[in-house]
Amino acid sequence: MESQAFKASLLFLLIINTVAAENDEFIYNGFASEDLFLDGIANIAPNGLLFMTNTSKYMQSHAFHKTVIQFKNTSDGKLSSFSTCFVFAIVPEYSDVGGHGLALVISPTRGRPGALPIQYLGLFNPSNNGNSSNHVLAIELDTVDNIDFEDINNNHVGVDINGLKSVAAAPASYFLEGNKGYKNLTLLSGKPMILWVEYDALEMKLNVTISPINVPKPSLPLISLSINLSWVIYDAMYIGLSSSSGSVKTSHYVLGWSFKLNGKAPGLNLTSLPSLPLPEDGKNKALNFKLYILVVAFLLVTVIGIAYVVVMKIKYAEVLEDWEIEYQHHRFSYKDLYKATKGFKEDELLGIGGFGRVYKGKLPMSTAKIAVKRIPHDSKQGMREFVSEIVSISQLCHKNLVQLLGYCRCKGELLLVYELMSNGSLDKFIFDDSEKKKLNWRHRFEIIKGVASALLYLHEEWEKVVIHQDIKASNVLLDDDLIAKVGDFGLSRLYDRGNDPKTTHVIGTFGYIAPELNKNGRATTSTDVYAFGVFLLEVACGRRPILQDASPDVQNLVDWVSNNWKRGTIMDSKDVKLGTDFRPEEVELVLKLGLLCSQPSPNVRPSMRQVVQILNEITTDGAEIQLFTNGQ
Repeated sequence: MESQAFKASLLFLLIINTVAAENDEFIYNGFASEDLFLDGIANIAPNGLLFMTNTSKYMQSHAFHKTVIQFKNTSDGKLSSFSTCFVFAIVPEYSDVGGHGLALVISPTRGRPGALPIQYLGLFNPSNNGNSSNHVLAIELDTVDNIDFEDINNNHVGVDINGLKSVAAAPASYFLEGNKGYKNLTLLSGKPMILWVEYDALEMKLNVTISPINVPKPSLPLISLSINLSWVIYDAMYIGLSSSSGSVKTSHYVLGWSFKLNGKAPGLNLTSLPSLPLPEDGKNKALNFKLYILVVAFLLVTVIGIAYVVVMKIKYAEVLEDWEIEYQHHRFSYKDLYKATKGFKEDELLGIGGFGRVYKGKLPMSTAKIAVKRIPHDSKQGMREFVSEIVSISQLCHKNLVQLLGYCRCKGELLLVYELMSNGSLDKFIFDDSEKKKLNWRHRFEIIKGVASALLYLHEEWEKVVIHQDIKASNVLLDDDLIAKVGDFGLSRLYDRGNDPKTTHVIGTFGYIAPELNKNGRATTSTDVYAFGVFLLEVACGRRPILQDASPDVQNLVDWVSNNWKRGTIMDSKDVKLGTDFRPEEVELVLKLGLLCSQPSPNVRPSMRQVVQILNEITTDGAEIQLFTNGQ
């Protein structure tokens, strides 16, 4: 019995070590369908050749290693060294012009949802290109000179971090031994080449080397870049290949691929790699035709299979109307959001606001953390315009706005998906008496300037005017670095679409609503300025706009600060929790600016552009404050 138990233990350890080894290393001398996760038009031929793109226009493809790679040590969280190489060939229809190229990519997800099949190499789109939240490392083999991405030429190798403006690039070439310099390579030659990518985590150095397949690996790399990839690469990531053809028919092939963590990638058996397709002439035409039929049949079966899965998901989960197809890149599945929030459990509830309940979550097969807002909305009238407005607002991009990622529509509900703000709302920091929640004046002043900048962007700097209608401390969220981001922007206008257009429905929070809004029900940029003025006083004074149980002379925050100003004691209004660590001229400016913005007459209030100018131009000599006092 003891002998059997010992054998069983040895077998278990052997299995565990085998699985760990598979996750740390792989080698493909040609490919099989079960080796990779494929999407787009990626396909594997019977001889093991990986087709990334064929002669179709405006197509993209991804081929990812199926298993996630643990790039960081579980014990200390440090990034591991890694090494990979692959053999590729790019065969254009015309010898001097080709598609957009091929890239090795390390990504949080298998595939790149929302990427475009044009100059973005199947990796990004105009709205997310260059975003630090992408967490993508790519080594591009670029055959198009794109001025938008500041490419050096139409035949180069580049290192891309989160976008297609390369942080390092060099014309395709390889080092000749014996100090003979570098010899040019033509990526569109149609000939097999091999690319090595190696990262030394201790020295924080990334080396990229390329050469023809019949030349030994050069002793000097083409690109040697000192870079810390720890902030780019998560603990666990996927590694794969991505390509796009654009408007020119181009075939991108991969013949073999290997990878290893903490060591040199295994050498490929170059003699056993699959052959490239022969030119279409003579006896090869029949062979290529059969291959074409096989590829078409495989793609047809794949498409039918995917269509069946999609139809079943729609049938049992949610309804997708024809008009929503154009918004599919912005739509999340209800199933994914349900899993992300653990079934919308109360434990995942972040809060309840004027528009619905908000839950935190983590998307399946991803490290992305999200916040999901559930809004009751079962009215079908105007739903298309409603969703169109959501997609439009998701294009807003400002460092002080919470990013709206997309939506889901299911069972009489509209679910909006945002980036998760780890530190929650500002009001908890201002009104929570616990020591750890206190904010010093420097943080408060930076938050004020950030919110002002966001409102200026919404009012004047985007292509449309967006009126927030609910500016207050609880709608200002803080990230890990206490950077302020305004949330719920545009929701008031969206929410109105579900109301009877014949009625007047004032949206906002008591204490922040401008007097004229109560009279005519018409929200303007000036009503936002009024709410912002109350917000300024809220942050500087550390108290809410209305104190229900207080005496009449202090019940209303705006009136109380105004009376203090008239008595010449406006600084008595400041939050006592600030202590002595603050700049008096800044506090006084914010208090007076708050009074100006919350004036009863909208004609007296400044625009957000004037507000931002005042906040940015404050000097220690008090000139702006004196000017402001005269304006008051």
